Amino acid sequence: MFEVIGMTGVVVILTTYFLLQNDKLRYDDYSYLFLNIAGATLILVSLFNEFNLAAAAIEVAWITISMSGAVKRWRYGRSEPS
Repeated sequence: MFEVIGMTGVVVILTTYFLLQNDKLRYDDYSYLFLNIAGATLILVSLFNEFNLAAAAIEVAWITISMSGAVKRWRYGRSEPS
């Protein structure tokens, strides 16, 4: 079960990156940021079964960076004139 969860996360992240590279998503779109968070979270959950420090570290970094991008986007969006 953990393997399926992890592989789903991999598919989400790779699909998201593919869509970005093919101009279907923008790097500052919420959908891009939240798909990255979702994929990394799924991979992180899969590590509960067989922990790997290096893999956990990169997924935590991926989540943190994507979350900071979402916060930046939210702040920028709020400051735009109506």
